[in-house]
Amino acid sequence: MSPVEIGMLSVAAIVVLVYLGLYIPVALGLVSFTSIWLMSGKPILAFNFLKVAVGDGVTEYTFATIPLFTLMGLLVSKARLGRDIYEVMNSAFRKVTGGIGMATVGANAVFAAITGSSIASASVFTKISVPEMIRLRYNPRFAVGVVAGSSVLGMIIPPSAMLIIYSFVAEQSVGDMFLAGIVPGLILTGAYVFAIFLMARFWPSFIGKDIASDASAVLSWPEIFTKSWPVFGLVGLVLGGIYTGWLTPVEAGAAGAALALFIALMRRSISRADFWSTLVETGHITAAILLLIMMASFYSRMLGYAGLPNELDALLQSLDLSFFQIMMIYVAMMLVLGTLLDTASIILIVVPLFITLIESMGLSLVWFGIVTVIGAEIGLLTPPLGISCFVIKGTLNNPDISLKDVFMGALPFAGIMLLVLILLIKYPALSTAILN
Repeated sequence: MSPVEIGMLSVAAIVVLVYLGLYIPVALGLVSFTSIWLMSGKPILAFNFLKVAVGDGVTEYTFATIPLFTLMGLLVSKARLGRDIYEVMNSAFRKVTGGIGMATVGANAVFAAITGSSIASASVFTKISVPEMIRLRYNPRFAVGVVAGSSVLGMIIPPSAMLIIYSFVAEQSVGDMFLAGIVPGLILTGAYVFAIFLMARFWPSFIGKDIASDASAVLSWPEIFTKSWPVFGLVGLVLGGIYTGWLTPVEAGAAGAALALFIALMRRSISRADFWSTLVETGHITAAILLLIMMASFYSRMLGYAGLPNELDALLQSLDLSFFQIMMIYVAMMLVLGTLLDTASIILIVVPLFITLIESMGLSLVWFGIVTVIGAEIGLLTPPLGISCFVIKGTLNNPDISLKDVFMGALPFAGIMLLVLILLIKYPALSTAILN
């Protein structure tokens, strides 16, 4: 077999192995090592590629963003800021039909800006928002669907773990990726809120026919200030520091983690044992992400050695496809893989294949990263994998709500994400305007 054929088979092998349950860094490393060995006939060359990939994967200064933002997100959860921002948003939207759904979206958007995790958002707001909506006689499918849909904001609104992973795979600035995610994240948040408004007016059966009001949701101005200043202080410190150039992403992560610890201590919501367990969990998450990045580097080098990205570039150019047609193929591939694999797996497998093509077309890799993350995130809401939906079902203590209800409730929000994705593809400046 030619190197290109081996490279193509290796991509298929990685997808199959990950789908069968093999840990993705192991799948990436195993297949990449075997492929280089087969192509060169020299196992020592495979070992050399692995050595270089591991060296590159642990010596980059910007990798320090991973433990720092992870620690900040975990400390924010310990400080119970998710419930506070939800109560503030619920008070603001209390007089609007479907307002508690809008409050969930708004709270998830703000929570995403200080945790960067869709799974954390899904877990937190399943416990906070779903019981409240069911108590007020909202449709259970809508209740779980709005939590599932808005939880994906954690992967696009910075600081996002997926944006960090993409920045290393595509060799882009973490700070640029964070800034580029702000406008698309706000657009998606606004689209969700507007969609809920339209649902309440034209599809009331999906929202709930006999929704009750919640007088207890009203907060005084002092209460609003007390509950909201820690959250907006963190957002302003991290994103404001990066945007103004006062802080690098690493420094912003350190400052955010320090402020989150200060808030948790002030609220007396974290003990010495809790802090130690948080540090240990940070280490586990960081080690897992760094291993992912190292093996992704190994995989990218294997693809380059096989010449597969250049071959794919030549093939697509020979077909004389337009920009929009190429992006339709790419998005379709992302949606199909999203029904089988998690977001990180999709980014690590697909992005190295298309980077050469995107660069040859003179397109922004920062914009391409936003498109990639949103496209892959749709898979969090679609069966059979739908990780966010499984997290919500696993977190719920309600046997009356089935996994099918969660997927059906999330379906309209997956459709909204697809429409926003098409908008971002049509107008790339929406992702890069804040960088100019």
